[in-house]
Amino acid sequence: MTASQPTFWALTLKTIVAHTLTYFLVGLVAFTVLDYTTLFAEPGMASTMRQTSAPIVALGPALQPIRGVLFALVFYPLREILFGRRRGWLIIWLMLVSLGILSTFAPASGSVEGLIYTTIPARDQFSGGFLEVLTQSFLLSVLLYYWVTHPEKRWLTWLLGILFVLVVAMSIMGFLMAPG
Repeated sequence: MTASQPTFWALTLKTIVAHTLTYFLVGLVAFTVLDYTTLFAEPGMASTMRQTSAPIVALGPALQPIRGVLFALVFYPLREILFGRRRGWLIIWLMLVSLGILSTFAPASGSVEGLIYTTIPARDQFSGGFLEVLTQSFLLSVLLYYWVTHPEKRWLTWLLGILFVLVVAMSIMGFLMAPG
């Protein structure tokens, strides 16, 4: 392994931060543009999706480090391939899309299983929410790849670290202040 390869803990922390920030940013845009408050209140969605006013929804961004750790557990053994090649970000993104979105074992909307086993029309499965997860996984891949392959950019570490703390703090405050 070369000196430029990240340690497990460095990769895990960077994955947690990059995932949480891209999740929050893309989620905030989707929440606003797709009007999740109205969408999730519709009868078909209300039975499966929590309402956006639910306290646990506010806590969502603060819980994303759990997923960041899970991603890092997969990325670390593959670090030489993912971060040692010029287009490693593309490999990361293709992994996330093919395994985490399209080929999930659950019948999730936008997955092969979702198309087979749910009654949700394909048009609805590949609409706004699908674009949201494609965008978030793309931004996660690009940001993480750049950050890991440019360890000399200490300003980036500081900036992303500060933004991460702010997002997690706001999420926790939103949970604590939410009615109910």
